[in-house]
Amino acid sequence: MSIEDRRKARHERLLAVGVDMLGSPDGPSASVRGACRAAGLTERYFYESFTDRDQYVRDVYAHVGELARRAITDAVGPAPNPQRAEAPVRAFVELVLDKPSVGRVLLLAPLTEPAILGSGTALIPNFVELVRAELTSLDADEQHLVAVGVVGALTALFVGYLDGTVTTPRDRFVAHCVRLVSRAGERAMIERTYH
Repeated sequence: MSIEDRRKARHERLLAVGVDMLGSPDGPSASVRGACRAAGLTERYFYESFTDRDQYVRDVYAHVGELARRAITDAVGPAPNPQRAEAPVRAFVELVLDKPSVGRVLLLAPLTEPAILGSGTALIPNFVELVRAELTSLDADEQHLVAVGVVGALTALFVGYLDGTVTTPRDRFVAHCVRLVSRAGERAMIERTYH
């Protein structure tokens, strides 16, 4: 391996360790020493990639955000599809369920980790836009309102699943989340028709 390849491998190892630390079931916990110990590296190698602990935490959060973005983008695909909502929602739900530490970094760590406090809302516009794009039968205001409501409901479901307060079997949970998005437009149209 070249020097650059080794540096990149160390960086990726530290990010993976950071996901485990920030996404711990016991709550986010990240330190330079802990990361180095878990990655089997000295602090010298930590500081070749990160200026300090806070930058490390922010980079781990950005890394997980990119994993989520990529899962959604890959699921949408390049061509329009009537089932467009189902694939990306399923991809995101499965990412969170298959890798709970990723879900905890995205949704729970920003609630208590000072370096990323409030960052849990950073990805919400992407998800709102995904849902809004499925509501073509509604006017723009209604699309936005329904999409924000659905994303809020999904976020609450994910948080509940990750913290153990939602104990629904996995298949049923995934199906429910997909239905929530796919039926949002139908419900809004019915409500609008009768009001």
